[in-house]
Amino acid sequence: MLQQKGECISERTVGLYMRQMGIHACWVKHYTVTTQSRCFDAILVNILQEQFNPPRPDTIWCSDITYIWTTEGFVYLASIMDLFSRKIIAWNLSRKLDASGIIRTLQTAKQTRNPGRLVVIHTDRGCQYLSQSYIKETAQMCRSYSKKGYPWDNACIESFHALIKREWLNRFKIENYQQAYMLVFEYINTFYNTVRIHSHCNYMSQNDYEKLYANYKKKAALIAG
Repeated sequence: MLQQKGECISERTVGLYMRQMGIHACWVKHYTVTTQSRCFDAILVNILQEQFNPPRPDTIWCSDITYIWTTEGFVYLASIMDLFSRKIIAWNLSRKLDASGIIRTLQTAKQTRNPGRLVVIHTDRGCQYLSQSYIKETAQMCRSYSKKGYPWDNACIESFHALIKREWLNRFKIENYQQAYMLVFEYINTFYNTVRIHSHCNYMSQNDYEKLYANYKKKAALIAG
């Protein structure tokens, strides 16, 4: 953001100023392998293969579920990201860790984006993504699964879930589901997709990046026509 405003400054200098001001980066917990699905190894195909930069929107979606602690117990955030822009196109907060949360998220994504062509949806091997309800909901999509114990295939969406906790949720003592929902809504809908710049998007917001692509396509169509 400083460079966009014409300021010439290096990361090293920013780090120096941060130390002088007592500002520290937040610690991120290392990934721990928890998935157990050896019997599915032969049928869970990895289509994505770490190809994180599709050429257009609604080509590859990825999804993951993370927990959020409240004083009344855990709630669970299911999110779907479009890898083209890294935009969170749908999310759902649930009190239960079952497949219903991700099904509702998928339905919202389809209604919001209305993709007109086959979409690859990539996930880990969690039981929610192996359920019959998920298989049915994604019948017209190409399902892709991470390799067992290999988190990098789903790194983009996992990075987002780490980000929302590090930048926002961990700064609050969350009392209940209602407060957690309000905080998630505020971060995703009024900040992450709309305001927060992203290096993948040439330091634009996800919404601005998609608008730029849409304008480019319109101009290309006019020239071709």
